[in-house]
Amino acid sequence: MNVEHSLRVLRDRAFQESLALGVVAILVSLVSVYYSTNYATEKASNSVTDIIMSNTRAYDVGTLFVYGAIAAVVFSILVVFSLKLQSAPFVLKSASLLLIIRSIFVSLTHISPYPVRAVLSSTYLSSTTFAQMFFTGDDLFFSGHVGLTYLMALLLWDTPRLRYIYLAISIMFAAVVLLGHLHYSIDVFAAYFITYSIYILSTRLFKRDYERSRA
Repeated sequence: MNVEHSLRVLRDRAFQESLALGVVAILVSLVSVYYSTNYATEKASNSVTDIIMSNTRAYDVGTLFVYGAIAAVVFSILVVFSLKLQSAPFVLKSASLLLIIRSIFVSLTHISPYPVRAVLSSTYLSSTTFAQMFFTGDDLFFSGHVGLTYLMALLLWDTPRLRYIYLAISIMFAAVVLLGHLHYSIDVFAAYFITYSIYILSTRLFKRDYERSRA
């Protein structure tokens, strides 16, 4: 996206208002993540067996789980605001919708994490309050790492290079959380189906933003 086009997009009053709403939505969704994660952690009951984790050992994937996710977020911000600025409101609102729906799902079922898993406390950021919103491993269904990166692939589907990058990142995170025993198999595989449904829902709820993102 050239500078002239970016400035034209930024001057659009409708874009400004929609972007502001998107930022507010993200903040609200982060609050929902915080409370749902704490609730799920407090109410956690017993763990269950899993066809993959019961037959594999846990690998130390804490660094990839934490810093890989942070790198993916930073990369996404750079991509959206430098290359796909007109898509920013749709991306923010869609991501917020996914996080809020996921928060509801996390609050509904209180299964404990798999007993043998990667130790996230070995990573620096996982010990901070903010990081614990995302990296405790106690908010299970469904995997946010897999869901959000797959959502980005769907949101940027019209750009093949970005589409394949995000699909690769999503698959990488699927492997990471399973190898680290940080999510049950259902948390990972269901994430793709649920995320696609959320994407379709977003195109209906945020139709103007969706159309602007495709302009």
